[in-house]
Amino acid sequence: MNGNPWDRQEGLRERPGSPWVMRQRWEELLFLHWVWEEEDLQQRLPDGLKVQTFGGKAYLGLVPFFMRGVRPRWVPAVPGVSNFLEMNLRTYVTDLSGCPGVWFFSLDCNQPLAVWTARTFFHLAYFQASMEAGGSAREGWDYRCRRAGGAEETRLHYRVRNAGIPAEPGTLDFFLVERYLLFSASPKSGKLWKGRVWHRPYALSPADQAGDVSPVFLAGGFRAPSRGPDHVAGSPGVDVWIHPLERAVP
Repeated sequence: MNGNPWDRQEGLRERPGSPWVMRQRWEELLFLHWVWEEEDLQQRLPDGLKVQTFGGKAYLGLVPFFMRGVRPRWVPAVPGVSNFLEMNLRTYVTDLSGCPGVWFFSLDCNQPLAVWTARTFFHLAYFQASMEAGGSAREGWDYRCRRAGGAEETRLHYRVRNAGIPAEPGTLDFFLVERYLLFSASPKSGKLWKGRVWHRPYALSPADQAGDVSPVFLAGGFRAPSRGPDHVAGSPGVDVWIHPLERAVP
């Protein structure tokens, strides 16, 4: 690995110089992470990516949240199209140059246009799903997701306790949450891509959560977790700027 990985991860928090292509806001995020077998994660990654660990441990994460005001550059947000739900299953990786980022095993979404756009232009593993979220930030959210064609429903109830504070570099919170680079692979050519996202650091706080997450794990070919998450955090949200993809190494 070239350079200190902490320095590289922290350096990616700087705003990119390239023009952004999309704006959106991520709200009421819940970060759930399980310590996972590194070998199991590695075998699911495309060539050119390596599982990144913290303290010798690899992590598999589940993140449900609300997407708000999603729009391309120069286009206003559209009612009924720009607001929807998303839940992703992810791990943390580096490319061959040691650059740290996120790999998404799946991203469930209840907006067909967003699914098509992400699959077509960002090569991300989006899936159409039936999703609902009722409640409030004060009382907590009842969050439900059933992938199209799936028989079972992922169910979560969670509440972010307070406004929170940013994670400190070098901590597990920082490793798991402060990610500003995503990787994807073209399903036809297998070419590896990377894309920058920018937002201010998350304000993280403790979160209460309960539910059944087995369906989303099983749908992705993983076994269902045999215990509760090893790491839980929440955030009220951030404004996000999405930048174009570029070819990654190799």
